[in-house]
Amino acid sequence: MPPSLLFDLSQIDLKAPLVFDKEDIGKENPQRFEMQHLDGIIWYDKEPRLVLGYKDVTENEFWIRGHIPSRPLMPGVIMVECAAQLLSFFVKRVYEVEGFIGFASIDYAKFRSPVVPGQRLYLLGHITKFKSRKYSAVIQGIVDGKMAFETAVSGMKV
Repeated sequence: MPPSLLFDLSQIDLKAPLVFDKEDIGKENPQRFEMQHLDGIIWYDKEPRLVLGYKDVTENEFWIRGHIPSRPLMPGVIMVECAAQLLSFFVKRVYEVEGFIGFASIDYAKFRSPVVPGQRLYLLGHITKFKSRKYSAVIQGIVDGKMAFETAVSGMKV
């Protein structure tokens, strides 16, 4: 059984204008082209360090052709990369941390449901540790109301 959601999505207007769009994200996160996996930030709460972003999974993803032919499934490693990009953006933009935030660790990851082209992957994040150079977060991926994955990642100012 999946854990409880980090926050109640029914309390957030998912159709409201974005707080930060892909262009805003690109100003903070250096990933480009096929490695840019964060499309928008819908909502955040600076304290208690909560954020809601998303990735629209399209038919044009670079992994479609080979993972898995005739039944494309979003690779778990890409889901975790989405989580890391959410953490990096949130720390840089909302907490005004300057410089490059590198991927420091994946503390755990559990995959619960497939993610396929045509779906929106909501990313619910909670920063659990915030220090001068290292940041940790728990992130949950939700698709069609179901938890697709959960992970804990850390980033470090490089």
